[in-house]
Amino acid sequence: MICIALSRLTLALASAAIVAGCTSLAPRYAPPAAPVPSSIGVAGNETAQAPAVARLAWDDVFLDPRLQQVIALALAENRDLRVAVLNIEQARARYRIGRADLLPGVAATANETRARRGGASNPGDGAASGRSASVEVGFSAWELDLFGRIRSLNDQALATYLSTEQAQRDARLSLIAEVAATWLTVSADQQRLALAQQTLQSQHETLLLTGHLHARGAASGLDLAQVQASVERARADVAAFTTQLAQSRIALDLVVGSPVEAGLFPDETALHAGIALATLPPNIDSSVLLQRPDVRAAEFTLQAANANIGAARAAFFPSISLTASAGRGSDQLSSLFDGGNRTWSFMPSVTLPIFNAGALRASLDIATIQKDMGVAGYERVIQTAFAEVSDTLAARQQLDEQLDAHRRLVDASQRGYALAEARFRNGMNSYLGTLDAQRTLYTARQERISLRLTEASNRVTLYKVFGGGTDAASGM
Repeated sequence: MICIALSRLTLALASAAIVAGCTSLAPRYAPPAAPVPSSIGVAGNETAQAPAVARLAWDDVFLDPRLQQVIALALAENRDLRVAVLNIEQARARYRIGRADLLPGVAATANETRARRGGASNPGDGAASGRSASVEVGFSAWELDLFGRIRSLNDQALATYLSTEQAQRDARLSLIAEVAATWLTVSADQQRLALAQQTLQSQHETLLLTGHLHARGAASGLDLAQVQASVERARADVAAFTTQLAQSRIALDLVVGSPVEAGLFPDETALHAGIALATLPPNIDSSVLLQRPDVRAAEFTLQAANANIGAARAAFFPSISLTASAGRGSDQLSSLFDGGNRTWSFMPSVTLPIFNAGALRASLDIATIQKDMGVAGYERVIQTAFAEVSDTLAARQQLDEQLDAHRRLVDASQRGYALAEARFRNGMNSYLGTLDAQRTLYTARQERISLRLTEASNRVTLYKVFGGGTDAASGM
């Protein structure tokens, strides 16, 4: 009869466990509406779907083979990215621990005991010794998840793991963009230094010519002093840009995580040919922002907070734990497995919260507040993403016009300098006019380098703000 009753009880509890598997007291999750306009771009234009730049892998955007090698090196060596990957492994392990709590842990125990009792403790029989042995298999304190507490905690661990995974995607995406931007800065600094060196060489030649003219009386001492001052100014620029280039290369080494070989540095074509840009429609559906890794990480964080409410609610209800074992026991090891030596035990326990001074209610309030904070954080991330995309697109609109204007400015300044220098060499003008024309040309060429860097960096930023494409979902 005992075995029949035990079987019925076990069946009833198993059925309760199956029913509990579908129980959850967490609120039904629904993503909040995005607190941004439905489209990004110029109002009135037809809204287009996500641009192709949001679906490109990084090696389809960053085309220069040297830049590709530098990015690959950074993905392998950068310490911050390593920490992000380790955070994923940690979150995955915690999720596996949570899943394990849904099922009972089974353990086997074997022991043998030998004991001797003295005569004083056993009057009449004298000293005696005995031994016993047992083998048992069972589970201890397995909680029946009737109200979904463990399942809610498991859902929370899963959402936390997925949020951590998206955070790693965001770290990877940011690293790729930072490497590309720093590499482009190295290219711009190389061009600035090269321009300063060319200017210094030109000024040296002019100084020699002016010295000959001054010796023959064809140039004044003022002209010679002005040329000398121009040479020293060019020398100062060379020294400044040399330092700036060295600092840029050090910054590249640091962001990559290891020294970058000289053969992987950019050349003069890097700013306008190293990065591709997909065609962008004038008006883009803002739903593309929902695929950004930082937005998805914020949503998974919100889901984790939502699941935590279910666990806090379930704490108000009774918890049922089961401990059971079955095995064999004997006072002789040799007869342990003989018939009639079977043993079993079954110990259910029920815990019902009665008085906790409001701790459970406070825990539920905290869980609810954390969800509200998650909603606010999710909406803030979307608004930030919208602002980043809008600002980048707005900057993009006039870059082509600025580049064309600066190209024409450099051409005009080049012609003006050539005419001023020819007039000076022929003794028609003082060197002051030539110096002004040279400064105008030098400034225009430096500004064009800076503008090219801005345009190339804008391409990098577009890749980043649109979420980095499907590549960012891949592993290391």
